[in-house]
Order: sequence, then C-alpha cells, then structure tokens
Amino acid sequence: MSSASTSSMPLASTGASLCRTLSVQRLKEGLIRTGLFACAGVSILTTFGIVAVLFSNAVYDLSPASTSVNGQVQHNAAFFQQVSIREFVTETRWTPQFSEKHFGILPLVCGTLLVSGIAALIGIPIGLCSAIYLSEYSSPRIRAIIKPVLEVLAGIPTVVYGYFALVFVTPYVLRPFFHDLLGFDVSLFNAASAGIVVGVMIIPMISSLSEDVLRSVPRSLREAAYALGSTRFDVSTRVVVPAALSGIIASFLLAIARAMGETMAVTIAAGQMANVTANPFHSVATMTSYIVNVSLGDTEIGSIEEKSIYAVGLTLFLITLSMNIVSQFVLRRFREVYQ
Repeated sequence: MSSASTSSMPLASTGASLCRTLSVQRLKEGLIRTGLFACAGVSILTTFGIVAVLFSNAVYDLSPASTSVNGQVQHNAAFFQQVSIREFVTETRWTPQFSEKHFGILPLVCGTLLVSGIAALIGIPIGLCSAIYLSEYSSPRIRAIIKPVLEVLAGIPTVVYGYFALVFVTPYVLRPFFHDLLGFDVSLFNAASAGIVVGVMIIPMISSLSEDVLRSVPRSLREAAYALGSTRFDVSTRVVVPAALSGIIASFLLAIARAMGETMAVTIAAGQMANVTANPFHSVATMTSYIVNVSLGDTEIGSIEEKSIYAVGLTLFLITLSMNIVSQFVLRRFREVYQ
C-alpha cells in the first residue's frame, strides 16, 4: 500500500468523525430550539386561554344555551348579556349579592385606585431612593447585604402582609396618630393600612428594576460630570436619573400594576365595603377582594353573581394590560441608547 493512500485514511476518518459531531450538535441545537419554542408557545396559549375564559363568561357565552347540572337545567348567559355596559360603567352601587342587585363597577375601581395610589406614595419614593443608593453610593459589600434583605420582602406571603396591616399598622400606627392625635375616624378595616403594606410589597420590584436601569448608564457620563466639579448628589440626580428616566418610569408603572392586582393583603386589611370614597381611613372593596369574597362563598354556579367575577376580572385585566402597554411605549419612546 502506498504512503499516499495510508495518509489519506486518517484524514477520511477525521472528516467522518467531524461530520458526526456536527450532526449531533445540530440535533442538540434543534431540540433546544424546539423546547424553548414550546415553552414560549405554552405561555402564549395560557394567555389566550385566560382571555377566552374571561370573554366567554363576561361578554358572550359560546357554550350551549342550556346545560344540565345534577339533573337541573341551567340557562347560560354571559354577564353583559344580562347587564348593560352602561349600568356597569356608570352605576355607583355594587350589590350583586343583595336582594336588590346593582352592578356598578365604580366602587370597586375607586377602592382599587385608592389602595394603589397609597401604595405608590409609599413604594415609589422608597424604592427609587433605595435604587439610587445601591447604584451610586453603596460599596459592593453593603450592596451584597442590602439587596438580599430587600428581596426577602418579595418572598413574604401576601397573607402575612394582610395580617400585619390588621394587627399592627392600624392599631399601632394609624390610630395613635390619626385617631387619637388628629381626631380622624379610623376603621379597623381601611384603605390606608392596605395601601401601606402593598407599598412595602412593591419596594423590591421598584428598587431592583430601577437599580438595573441606573447601573446601565455609561460610566463616562458620571466621569464627565465629576470632571466638571459636580458632587455625587448632583451626578445622581441630574445626570444618572434623567438618563435612566424611561426605565424608571416603566418600573413605576409595572409596580403600580402589581399593586392593583394584589389580592390577599388587600382582602384582609381593606375590608369588603364597596363604596365610592376618597377617605383612606374607611373600609373599601377592591376588584381583587371582591373576586376572593365571591369565590369563597356559596355562590351558585352559572348565576349572575358568579358571572360578575369574570366581568370584574376582565376589567382588571384591561386596566393592567393598558398600564403594561403604556410602560412599553415609554421604554421605546424615551429610551436612551448609548454606544
């Protein structure tokens, strides 16, 4: 056998081995791509499923006109097939479980906005200041201690926040100051205590998202400001925060949407009184607390009371979806791109 043919055999073997390796790698990449696509598809299908359930029970029921449950015939009709949208939007009374039924969503929306507004007043300043400190002032060692502590707040169950508001915030924070000192009538269940604990709950979200945005601002901007004689406070408030303003505003909107969707803490602390009021020391009902209240009761399946859950859920879904769309618009419209 010639030397040329002998030397070509290892080359052919190496080429075949390389082809097999590339084929295996392509197969692995294809499986990974398929798995990731399946995960994305599951999330999208879940979203469509939730929207379909809300619309079929709130707007138009696509199921048969009547169904049989335990031998009894029940007629299916979506919520807005029985209640006009005008009444739902303009009526100021919400009493689906009373003998005289009224289906005005305004009391629930008012309670939700009141609690969310108080939470924003508490969570936004503290969260933003925490983010500025962690990004611009703290040392790596202190940051490694403070960040996990803030993240612990996000891991506490919401029902614990609710009972904390009920047994501590109202009797030991609100009543001694606002009732005993200023003379306000503070109910045991009130929007202020619920808003305070929800504000504490959204602090980690605002702090984490805002800090990530602040730290993404190029170091060259800070150094240029320091070269002009600016103090650290001036650099933080006049250079870094304006440069990251779009991301900060988006984090605010996402946190407020999170506050509007909070359930157990608000249900325990705010009460179940559905009324239109701007007094934070009165009991209010939010959209989420109403859903919990009806879901845990003896509501008849297929009744107008049960269908009202989906109408309230659809309203809350549209509000939070609008806030997410606005936050994405703010990010795209005002985002600063640095080279």
